Amino acid sequence: MSYTNNKNMPRIRREAARLVYKGWSARKVGRYLGFHHTAVMEWFRRSKIIGDHPIPTRSSRPKHHPKQLSDDVVKKIVAKRLEHNRYAEAVHRELQNDGLKVSLPSVKRTLERHHLIKKRSPYKRYHPHQDRPYPLKQGDLVEIDTIHRMVSEKKRLYVFALLDVYSRTAYAKAFEKMNAKTSVDFVREAQRETSFHFNMLQSDHGPEFGKWFVERIKKSHRYTRIGKPNDNAHIERFNRTLQEECLDKIPNDVFEINCALKKYLKYYNYERVHGGINYLIPMQVVLSYRLDYEGTAMDKILWR
Repeated sequence: MSYTNNKNMPRIRREAARLVYKGWSARKVGRYLGFHHTAVMEWFRRSKIIGDHPIPTRSSRPKHHPKQLSDDVVKKIVAKRLEHNRYAEAVHRELQNDGLKVSLPSVKRTLERHHLIKKRSPYKRYHPHQDRPYPLKQGDLVEIDTIHRMVSEKKRLYVFALLDVYSRTAYAKAFEKMNAKTSVDFVREAQRETSFHFNMLQSDHGPEFGKWFVERIKKSHRYTRIGKPNDNAHIERFNRTLQEECLDKIPNDVFEINCALKKYLKYYNYERVHGGINYLIPMQVVLSYRLDYEGTAMDKILWR
């Protein structure tokens, strides 16, 4: 913390040094500006180093502490972190197992000073935790995500994707804009296109899935953990499949992408075998659940 909060002090120090350069004595400058002559001489010496610039205020924080960690301990903490990229608590426990006595706050401070800790962004909104349901039937857990495609340096288009974890039934559509309203429209359209109800939606913390989106969808909703894309692993894997098998072969045009998606989703949901569901077709899983648990079957499948 600096010893003064006066924002004009850097310029005042520069003016004092200029007066000394003009031939004024340090005592005369001190009387003129109201400072001690030793301070004026210190500013003059610093001006010789930095030149004719405002002289910044130095921090008054102590440079040493009688209980500070030794250089050897600091090197061991940093080495442990860089060896396996473990978090601070794991580094602290490994150091204790090696017989080194150091506190957890000291480990965290050391890693922070060496820029080895990624702090949580203060701009991330807090969302209360909600338990992840185990998908026992279609619609129990539906994951949703957005694919960003660069059209030019300043323009993008967005492909919204949705996947039912139980049956692996998928739906996707391209849009020119990405916002909460677009997300709501996409979910409602996906609900009309599928043959089952969405009980819970799961998304990341993207701006298109914010508070307004959660209030408008009128469904149960949960967020993944921040910085944990594996929580949305099924939809992330579907995004990769969608890009490799469909999107990468199409130019960045919303109309053409949606035409291609309509054909691809028909193949994906009604013909493509999926290793995650014992090499069945997603629609087979939906129909088998209805036969086994609901006692009814679809008389006719509408191939879209």
